[in-house]
Amino acid sequence: MKSMYIVAACAAALAASAVAATVPPNIAAAVANTNRPQADRDRDAARKPAEVLAFAGVKPGDTVLELIPGGGYFTRVLSGAVGPTGHVTEAVPQRGGADVKQTSNGVAADPNFKNVSEMALSPDTLGKAGPVDVVWTSQNYHDLHLSQLKLDVVAIDKQVYAALKPGGVFFIEDHAAKAGDATAPDKLHRIDEAVVKQEVESAGFKLVGESDVLHNPADDHTLLVFNPAIRGHTDQFLLKFQKPR
Repeated sequence: MKSMYIVAACAAALAASAVAATVPPNIAAAVANTNRPQADRDRDAARKPAEVLAFAGVKPGDTVLELIPGGGYFTRVLSGAVGPTGHVTEAVPQRGGADVKQTSNGVAADPNFKNVSEMALSPDTLGKAGPVDVVWTSQNYHDLHLSQLKLDVVAIDKQVYAALKPGGVFFIEDHAAKAGDATAPDKLHRIDEAVVKQEVESAGFKLVGESDVLHNPADDHTLLVFNPAIRGHTDQFLLKFQKPR
């Protein structure tokens, strides 16, 4: 029995080493940055920022437009990953739902993150915010579907398309919903992955990558993401779309 535990431990260590080997130095350093709040760093084990940014392909010198940045968890990591020759613009919404922070999170004013700025997020300004290398949104694409907002989501995806350089990446991470559940954004703050793919591809994007790094098979997609039983551990999908060159 003891030998089985040793084998399992070795396998886990090898898997961790393999993951570490795939994380570029700029991203590893950004995650290790001690200027990140401890509250953010405490969430890293669940949110896996190194693996997420590595999948998205964020590089030094990139310009990033982050939609609905919330408290700035990914803003700070993106800032470090793109480095002093890159830039991160937070597009802060003026209205939204329970998980949408509608005021500044203060990152742009923090001298430790000098390559971060803010803009107001609106359909009128989004397409003019580029050209950028990456448009990023994490755990908030579903908010565009909130019935109270009455948004044309495909039109917004087209604005994202306009903001990106040819070859640029539209990265989406969100809480997974049951297939075909159109009520999930309002009721559970989740979204059907197939809906996201259909909408974004209809705007002209090509799906070039998918990752299950945040997949949690224990989440049956029936609980509100704020429910203590699942909060911080929801099943999430990562999608990487590209604007054709």
